[in-house]
Amino acid sequence: MRTTTCLQFVLPVFLLIKGVGSQWTVWMPKVMSTMKSSCIVIPCNFQYPPSVRPQNGVHGIWYFGDPYPQKYPPVVFKSRTDIVHESYKHRTKLLGDLREKNCTLQISNVGLEHGGKYFFRADLGGSNVYTYPDFSDVRVLDSPIIDEPEEIINEMAVTLSCSAPNNCPDMAPEVNWFNTEGLEEPLVTVKYIDDVDNTMVSSELSFVPSYTHNGKELGCKVHYPNSSLSYGSMIALDVKYPPREVEVNMSLEAMEGSTVVLHCIVDSNPPPLITWYLYDVLVKEEEAQNSTLVLENLQPSQEGIYTCNADNKYGEKNNSLFVAVKYPPREPSVNSSVTIQEGTTITLHCSSEGNPVPTLTWFRDGTLVSSVVSESQSILEIRDITFESDGNYRCLAENEHGRASSHVNVTVQFAPVFLTDSKCTVIREGIQCVCMASGNPEPSVEFTLPDENLTINETEDEFNYYSSTDGYVVTGMIKLKEKPPTGLNVLCTMSNVYGNETIKLELQQEKKITLAVVIGTVGGVAVIAFIIAAVRYIGRNNQKENASGSSAQQPENPPMIYSSVKKEAESLRKKVIRTELLGSKFTSILEEPYMGNDGEYQYPNATSESEQELNYASLQFSSHQCTESSVQTDIVSDYTEIKRK
Repeated sequence: MRTTTCLQFVLPVFLLIKGVGSQWTVWMPKVMSTMKSSCIVIPCNFQYPPSVRPQNGVHGIWYFGDPYPQKYPPVVFKSRTDIVHESYKHRTKLLGDLREKNCTLQISNVGLEHGGKYFFRADLGGSNVYTYPDFSDVRVLDSPIIDEPEEIINEMAVTLSCSAPNNCPDMAPEVNWFNTEGLEEPLVTVKYIDDVDNTMVSSELSFVPSYTHNGKELGCKVHYPNSSLSYGSMIALDVKYPPREVEVNMSLEAMEGSTVVLHCIVDSNPPPLITWYLYDVLVKEEEAQNSTLVLENLQPSQEGIYTCNADNKYGEKNNSLFVAVKYPPREPSVNSSVTIQEGTTITLHCSSEGNPVPTLTWFRDGTLVSSVVSESQSILEIRDITFESDGNYRCLAENEHGRASSHVNVTVQFAPVFLTDSKCTVIREGIQCVCMASGNPEPSVEFTLPDENLTINETEDEFNYYSSTDGYVVTGMIKLKEKPPTGLNVLCTMSNVYGNETIKLELQQEKKITLAVVIGTVGGVAVIAFIIAAVRYIGRNNQKENASGSSAQQPENPPMIYSSVKKEAESLRKKVIRTELLGSKFTSILEEPYMGNDGEYQYPNATSESEQELNYASLQFSSHQCTESSVQTDIVSDYTEIKRK
């Protein structure tokens, strides 16, 4: 049926060509296709010059691959004989009538090896043999053809087609789609396509794709009814869509000097151009599905908002994170050292960078002045400053990662202020007057004796004028050989650019002598009382020993006992006198007066021999306790006993 229709279309065209010219011509489809194991019909019409008279009829030959017989191409069909190439045996037949100049050929059970160019050769007898250069290119398919648009874009309707050749009158294919689950409202349409070269059966699938369909496989199946021939083909959808999701790290904190790795994962098709920004500054750019940004030796300048921007021609999207760089405080920035006048106001500034924001604390000469918590700047204002506020001010910045500090010297200039140590005292050489005051700049010192109308300064050598400076303290000193007849009247004047001050120096001699007398008297009484108590204690112990040993035999050499007791007493008195309690100043107390039994001061060299002996005799040890009233009798008795022996 289809072959007749095709011939009806071709013949008028061929006759028109024949009327135009008398040439050797042929018409056949340039390209045809068929499914493997099915069949194909190649329509063919030829012409030859009218002057040619066929001899013994019209014959034809179909060649495969080459039109020149001398190259021995495979013979597909030959009208004179049944001799054909092995691969075409029982597969080819001529459908056309050569006498009607119709050379249509059918090939059955087509294999892949049969795909190629087919040429026709007309044989009219004798020398009228001609191979037409035109050919038909037959393509053998083992699967259906799926056509898809150049781009399948998200949310934009699309139509896919699956087609199979319909060039075999005996076998009409059926085309169907499968694996279409998940498509939103798919629509399938079957079409029959006829053109000059080919006849096709096509099935069209229309739907609206989504990004979720990207990579989804769709299948097309070709089946020939009443046969076991079935063919299938699969495609994976390539759905284009803009960046949907841009995933980055969570915002993070990292220490200065460490390494941080930032990740950016993008869901898009095709892969986007990924651009990293720190705020608005480009950091990195690459075309990829995923991107990694490595920050080595992290610095505070790299702290900020990092943005990953993904862009393809279908759209763009971005996401950001914050990278916080932790670091110890930097050295604080403070004022330059300053000199200021007393009574004015000064403002000290301190600023430092750190993360976390450091605590700023002010110290003056090591003493806490003020503290500011979590501020990058501290302002210390001192109103009506006094000379006590002079010193070294240190601003300390600290956070959990470290500390740093800077210093500023504040010098306060003020008028002289006298110190309490300014006075006159009596010394061995006369009277010494000392005048002490603090001031900045260093004040000058001047002494005045108003009663004698005399001014003493550094130019006067007669009064041993002397001055020295220790910090802001200035000390001036003069010496007077004697107290003036009219009484001591010494004035001291200290002066600098901010003012002067004059005081009268008091004489401090009387108070010092009185204090020395009181201390000496009390100390002497305490020492003497201690000695008397020690001597009496030794005497009592000697009496106790004598009482306990009265029945014992007396020594044969009494003078030796007396001598031993005397030496023991002297040694004991020296030991008591030299104790650390009394001090080294009292080592000569034996030559000083001491208290006798009658309660009056006596001296050792003023006592009689009997009194000395009595004192030593009282050092004899006894075994019993004695009252104070009985001591005198015991002492006399012991002394008589010693003399008798």
